[in-house]
Amino acid sequence: MKNKILIWVGGVLAFVVLLFVLLFAFRSRLLNYTIERVIAKVENRYPVDFKIGNAEFVDWTSVVLSDISLVPLKQDTLFVTDSVHATVGFRSLFKGRIVFKRLVVNDSYLTAVKKGEVTNFDFLLKKDEEAPEQPADTTGTGRNYGQLLNRLLETAFDNVPDQVDFKNLNASYTSTNRTIDIRMPYLLIDDGNINSELYVRTDSLVNNLLVKGTIDPRDYNISASLYTADTAGIRLPYVQQKFDAMVAFDTLHISLQDKKYRNDKLTVSGSAMVNNMLLNHPKLADEDIMVEEGAVDYVVTLGPNLYVVDSLTEVRVNKARANVYAAYHNETSKIFDLKVKTEQVPGNDFFSSLPPGLFENLEGIRAEGWLQYDLKFHLNMDSLEQVVFDSDLDASEDFKIVEWGNTNIEKINSSFTHTMFEYGKPVRTFTVGPANPFYAPINQISPYLRNAILSAEDAGFYSHNGFHEEAFRQAIIKNLKEGEFARGGSTISMQLVKNVFLTRQKTVTRKVEEAIIVWLIENLDLVSKNRLFEVYLNIIEWGPDVYGAKDASRFYFGKQPSELNLAEAIFLTSIIPSPKRYRSSFDSAGNLRSWKSGYYRMIGGIMRRRGLISQEEYENLYPNVRLYGRARDLIVTNPDTSTVEEDTSQFELETIDMLDF
Repeated sequence: MKNKILIWVGGVLAFVVLLFVLLFAFRSRLLNYTIERVIAKVENRYPVDFKIGNAEFVDWTSVVLSDISLVPLKQDTLFVTDSVHATVGFRSLFKGRIVFKRLVVNDSYLTAVKKGEVTNFDFLLKKDEEAPEQPADTTGTGRNYGQLLNRLLETAFDNVPDQVDFKNLNASYTSTNRTIDIRMPYLLIDDGNINSELYVRTDSLVNNLLVKGTIDPRDYNISASLYTADTAGIRLPYVQQKFDAMVAFDTLHISLQDKKYRNDKLTVSGSAMVNNMLLNHPKLADEDIMVEEGAVDYVVTLGPNLYVVDSLTEVRVNKARANVYAAYHNETSKIFDLKVKTEQVPGNDFFSSLPPGLFENLEGIRAEGWLQYDLKFHLNMDSLEQVVFDSDLDASEDFKIVEWGNTNIEKINSSFTHTMFEYGKPVRTFTVGPANPFYAPINQISPYLRNAILSAEDAGFYSHNGFHEEAFRQAIIKNLKEGEFARGGSTISMQLVKNVFLTRQKTVTRKVEEAIIVWLIENLDLVSKNRLFEVYLNIIEWGPDVYGAKDASRFYFGKQPSELNLAEAIFLTSIIPSPKRYRSSFDSAGNLRSWKSGYYRMIGGIMRRRGLISQEEYENLYPNVRLYGRARDLIVTNPDTSTVEEDTSQFELETIDMLDF
């Protein structure tokens, strides 16, 4: 029995030794066979010439591949590498095939080139030849970007090895007007962990980055963090060139957590977070905007004629959070939807989350209680009249401001010093209060003027809370129809805040700051309606260095504001939108031009319907005023003998009679 066991063991050992000898003898042939299959598979799938100059074993499980290149047919070389050191799975040798477990790649160059409409890489984004051909798009709506992005993601993830160590990896993109160079001294992917150092040059902009992250190609999952490797921060390229803006940050965390492609629609979800982000754009704000921490958890769907940011998307700016839904459909018509909703946010968190440099007057405010915001916007470009605009900011009953910051909004309850600016420069400073001889209390201003201004500028001033959503809606409709900013939806409260607290710069943040200040004033009852209107009447511009109702009454008519008649009041109302164009209302003899009669009929009609003037006053209303004082000296040059009248109706205010009286 003992001899039989020894013989059996000896036979097994002999078989194993023989197997190893055979593997050693034929492994090179097996390697060459595997390389030939890989080359054939690549060249059958893509229109390329794929070469591996040499492949050989250097020990039992180590292979060296050298002189590797991938050249698209009739195009510039896309990829070359000096050598690849690979570890072969020992079990794969027994199975008669070679599986590379770990790759070490030296001196690689990926070179993407675009010449006109021709590139040496677009074949990677095309569908496989075996896939059934999709019918051509005959709708004229353009590409399905969801399908395109899905192919890009699958191509990228399908070609990620389990373990790889790139040394001196270089990538570049060159076109007629753009050059991008990326250099990685090292890129290590080991058991799903990513580590790299990047030097990215886009034209003249250079970023030095450190990258750490994880990747799971099977689940299309990647998470990466980019850190600045120097004190310059990370700056986004081409933003200055294309948008006249600057975006820079210290750290960026971004992830793709899920990808689904169904019914020609791609849905991706993940998150992103940025630290110490600096924004600068003349349309956003006058100064740099600094966001200490911004984040988004996103769910986005792309498909034919469809772009959707799902309502599960949450945007965070410092401590403030909001859920956002945005959609754009363009299958039969262009349809836009936007919804923004927040949970109850502590008031102090809201104000402390406002980025420095964004809202100067609101910086430093401390509050108690909570706030909640809800916005709904819907627009169909084929039915503009049906536009939906609902904006609502709610506060708890105990909400209050416990400490003002840079600006005390309540200053307008008493006398204050006001400076008027033009083109960013101060032109006049005066006191808004009894110390100013040109100041007029509201009860010393003609009811005709007060009512004419309310009828033209803001008929619901005494009933709304600072905003008139229907006015916004009508402004959106008109601006879209005319293709330009032809009309605003500002209430008197908004105009007052703009003049007293804000610069004349037309920026997005200035408009948002204006809305917040108006909301504080109106909803916290910081200032009475009469006081708001009184201040408004004493600071608005009415001509060359003419500010306030008393100054305007003297400048044009040599009267006190209490003495203005109906025709004079309507004239003063008519030039509020464009006070610097006051001359266009008169001929050279000082007579109102005839096209003013339409405006008089409109404002007079509104005042009559609202019971602000009598039927007799309306019937006796004519566009006829007599100039005195400085205005006459500036306007009247000689008798007007011309029968041709200048059409300046585009200067006129288009009044909105929202109450439809």
